[in-house]
Amino acid sequence: MPPSSSTQQAWRIEITFPDPSRDSRGRSALFELRGAGLSGITAVRSVRGFAIALSGDRAVAERIATRVLADAVVDSAIVLAESEAPPKAPGFDHRILVVKKPGVMDPAADGVLRAIQVAGESASAVRTYQAFYVQGKVDRTALRSAAAKTLGNEAIELVQVDDEQPVQPSVITHEPKFERVEVDLPAEDAALLEVSKRGGLALSLLEMQAIRAHYKALGRKPTDIELESLAQTWSEHCKHKTLAGAVDLDGQVFKNLLKDTIFFATRELALPWCVSVFVDNAGVIEFDGEACATFKVETHNHPSAIEPYGGAGTGIGGVLRDTLGTGLGAKPIASTDVFCFGDPKMPTSEVPPGALHPLRTLKGVVSGVRDYGNRMGIPTTNGALVFDNRFTGNPLVFCGSVGLIPRSKVEKSAKPGDAIVVIGGRTGRDGIHGATFSSRELHHESESLDSGAVQIGNAITEKKVMDALLLARDRGLYDCVTDCGAGGLSSAVGEMAAELGAEVDLEKVPLKYAGLSYAEIWISEAQERMVVSVPQDKLSALLELMAEEDVEATVIGRFVASGRLVLRYRGNPVGDLDLEFLHDGLPRVTRKATVVKKQLRDPELAPPSSLGTMLRSLLTAPNIASKEWVVRQYDHEVQAGGVVKPFVGPGQRTPSDGSVIRPILDSTKGLAIGNGICPRYGDIDPYEMGLNAIDEAVRNVIALGARHDRIAVLDNFCAGNCERPEILGEVAQVALACRDAALALGTPFISGKDSLNNEFRTPKGVVAIPTTLLVSSIGVVDDVRKCTTSDFKRVGNLVAIVGETRGELGGSMYWQLRGELGASVPRVDLETSRRTFESMANAIAEGCFATCHDLSDGGLGVALAEAGFARGLGVTVDLAKVPIGGTDRSPRPKRDDEILFSESPTRFLVEIEPSRLADAKRMLDGLPLAVIGELTGSDRLVVNGLDGRTVVDEPIPELHYLWASALDFGSSATQNDGGRA
Repeated sequence: MPPSSSTQQAWRIEITFPDPSRDSRGRSALFELRGAGLSGITAVRSVRGFAIALSGDRAVAERIATRVLADAVVDSAIVLAESEAPPKAPGFDHRILVVKKPGVMDPAADGVLRAIQVAGESASAVRTYQAFYVQGKVDRTALRSAAAKTLGNEAIELVQVDDEQPVQPSVITHEPKFERVEVDLPAEDAALLEVSKRGGLALSLLEMQAIRAHYKALGRKPTDIELESLAQTWSEHCKHKTLAGAVDLDGQVFKNLLKDTIFFATRELALPWCVSVFVDNAGVIEFDGEACATFKVETHNHPSAIEPYGGAGTGIGGVLRDTLGTGLGAKPIASTDVFCFGDPKMPTSEVPPGALHPLRTLKGVVSGVRDYGNRMGIPTTNGALVFDNRFTGNPLVFCGSVGLIPRSKVEKSAKPGDAIVVIGGRTGRDGIHGATFSSRELHHESESLDSGAVQIGNAITEKKVMDALLLARDRGLYDCVTDCGAGGLSSAVGEMAAELGAEVDLEKVPLKYAGLSYAEIWISEAQERMVVSVPQDKLSALLELMAEEDVEATVIGRFVASGRLVLRYRGNPVGDLDLEFLHDGLPRVTRKATVVKKQLRDPELAPPSSLGTMLRSLLTAPNIASKEWVVRQYDHEVQAGGVVKPFVGPGQRTPSDGSVIRPILDSTKGLAIGNGICPRYGDIDPYEMGLNAIDEAVRNVIALGARHDRIAVLDNFCAGNCERPEILGEVAQVALACRDAALALGTPFISGKDSLNNEFRTPKGVVAIPTTLLVSSIGVVDDVRKCTTSDFKRVGNLVAIVGETRGELGGSMYWQLRGELGASVPRVDLETSRRTFESMANAIAEGCFATCHDLSDGGLGVALAEAGFARGLGVTVDLAKVPIGGTDRSPRPKRDDEILFSESPTRFLVEIEPSRLADAKRMLDGLPLAVIGELTGSDRLVVNGLDGRTVVDEPIPELHYLWASALDFGSSATQNDGGRA
């Protein structure tokens, strides 16, 4: 941290656009404030503000304003002394100020400070802010309320109207007085539990009792930092103590639900190409003879609910660090994201108190992932959006990262005597209690009470850390590495020291600002930090390399073979933990789970009057409509390895089933990436939801050209409060589905993550998310030149369907659109799926299909429309030719709508050149393959019903327009505005 100077003065520099037509931020603010109900506002002008502590007079400040901060062509800058009020804007009635709260990370300020120093000026602190001049006669209280909801976020920002206090460059300067804190653990259970609640530890009574017993045996009280370390390590977020614990499912007892289901399947398969599974920050599989691929998907739900931009940005930043922390460091080569929100068009009156509007959450999350990933130079290549109003108060934000690592760099371990070195960003108060916060339910006051748990990331810092770390890896300068994620240094150092021991001097940790206690330093989740263990004879070389790469690196301790974690602050002992107790002392409990039989039935509704109109409605439904507005904000071309991209065909109009990247540019080998998520099926049958998610994830990469015997999957469980047996019962059923599908399909799970307690407490009660499983898939493609895409190619080619269609409309988008759930959930026949995937992979490798598109949401009708978007090719199909089937549990379809919109799994829409039909049938070896039509020279989608009459006749360009525009929220949402435009 730059030293303070008694000669420095505080200056504020404010920059505006003299030409209002250039003020896009002001126009966005006008739109948002009027949308919040302030129709009396007629104009808004925006201001970019910088509070700077300078060694110099007004002339120096003006030089910085004109030479560093303002663009002389389009900007106007003014300089204000500390005591000067901001100028009045003629014709405007109010001024709104938005500034980050003390202790909240301000990445832009870091960049400005560096730019000032590079320009040769002396500055010690910078703080950025925004201001808005508002024109219109509106109530001041109403204006402040609207501004807090649209222009700022009171979880991390102060919002003032008119009576603003001048922004100061530095907000925290005092050094804390050292005081070693010991914590009383009362003998009374109620008082003991209150210690956990008061400290934000999220520890149960049983866990607190175990800690009390441990310290009673030691004959002393725990210190505050020891309790904090135990809370972070034992948190649901870090320990996964529910799914990794014992579960009694209606009498069937699992000693460890994860190990007895998902881990069990991977162990039983014992596939040699699975290099490292469930032991590192990401799963690792073989890619070619020299390189391995890594894959990890994280959740960042609770922080994103409170501060969408920062929460999602640090979500993608955190999973990229997981990749860097796998083995001795993998290079991130692709990112994925899957988001679950409430209806973005929800009336404001229906948003629960304390929750953000789903559209604001969506914009903020997308902006956070966009800004972080794009600045890191990592392509975002695959993802999904799911909308359900139960996600309104508790959105789900899944961020994934694929990496590449040399086979020789997969193994790692810290060694006695190694220096503990923290590299990257500095430590601040952002992210305090993040791990324990993520282990609790949200409520209507979380925004104000838990704001300290939200981290704000700095992608440029992480980019430098990534580049420097990979250089150090290749030079062999360290023995082990991990990232500082949940729990901060407490988890990173604690995990690396688990088989050894460690001694840490906390005052050596570089800080963003003064004022942190030793416990805050230890558990802060400030971003962009990695921890490496460095042999003493390589320490100088590592520190020199980091300095050359402009990455801060600091020795904070050493690893020792003691079995203890010893913590000091300014020479004072503040913590001494037995590592065996820290990692293995968590008391085990058997949680009750039960299967609730749901009393459901299929609705008895007449067919719609027009299947064409129904198809149009489906194409504009949020869960089916184009996600291009989101996708185009991400750079999926960077690193130049994209083969199959999010949209394919001329003009890139047809959505792809997944993506294919070529990690090594002079090789033809690739990686196919896909996902499966279908929470609405879980409302009927959680087990079948699990099977469908896996079937879809595998189907995605098979359709692209992945080898059927080189596909691995990842699980992400999200659910409500698993102390409720019915919720845990749903989770257990999904875990069993994962086990059964992995064994049957030969697709091992290599990594995973769970996020529980996803509930939002409102004054009217608790809203739990639907139990949700995201399955992410990664498959090796032997030759990317043989990949298939989902767009129709040529007039005269045959259109066929692979797989049986059953009357499985339960949970379908079709029933949902008609206000129904149904009971006939799509059911996966695992043996049929295995044979189909194997045969399809072989047929694609032989070039049998010109097009392959999986059937999922909206069934055959939606797939036909999507495949035609790219070239506008007409297609005529006959529903009477579709292979249909049925069982006692899955009825046979009897009507046109049931065939057209069924979501039966394990089906593909394919395009075949007439000369290749015999080859395709031979390769599919008796599996259902039926030609249902052909591509025509028209631009119309024509569907003939079971009786031969035309039931759909729609122009494909119009269908594309409806689909493409349904979720387009306008260019204002793509501005770099923290997702608040």
